[in-house]
Amino acid sequence: MWKYVLFDLDGTVTDSREGIFRCIRYALEDMGLDIPEEKMLYRFIGPPLKVGFQEIMGMTPEEAEYARDKYRERYNTVGKFEASLYPGIAKVLQYLYDKGYKISLATSKPEGISKQILEHFEVMQYFHNITGDTPQGERGTKQAVIQEALCRLQVPDEEKSKVLMIGDRKYDMMGAKQCGISALGVYFGFAEPGELEEAGADVVLNTVDELLHYFEKDR
Repeated sequence: MWKYVLFDLDGTVTDSREGIFRCIRYALEDMGLDIPEEKMLYRFIGPPLKVGFQEIMGMTPEEAEYARDKYRERYNTVGKFEASLYPGIAKVLQYLYDKGYKISLATSKPEGISKQILEHFEVMQYFHNITGDTPQGERGTKQAVIQEALCRLQVPDEEKSKVLMIGDRKYDMMGAKQCGISALGVYFGFAEPGELEEAGADVVLNTVDELLHYFEKDR
């Protein structure tokens, strides 16, 4: 059924909460702001950073841009590797690669950093394409990231029905729908209960094992 599979990174391929939380605290402390409780910090995982700082902390666009740059100051050196692969996700990627699926990353994280992370965790070889945001934030929505990934994969309009976006947040589901492709939501990431269904997920799974079994039934 599927020919092209797009993966989000944070909360889908990697459990990146440790690095993200530490970098958010680093940025907010620099700005002299109170640090939200951990439950609120989960909301930063998924949206572009500038959007997250505006929506969650009520910052102006200028303040959010400063906070994003401070976040990256720490993330680009140590925070990017304060993460781990979800157990079993490498097996899913290898299965898809071996079966001939075209696999792309589609993340709001900057593209260069994303490549470093995949190389660090030794899964880069399974991806045919890596699409993320630019350092300047020119792909500031998940829709823009997914659209770029589809362009790089050279997916014709008549084959959009064969494209599946996999992610753990509403932004992944909404971006997929805006691009005219299907969306699979995973709850082993950082979504709140009901979030993925409300955002239009076509399929919702709870574990990495379920994700592997889903594709095993597709062939």
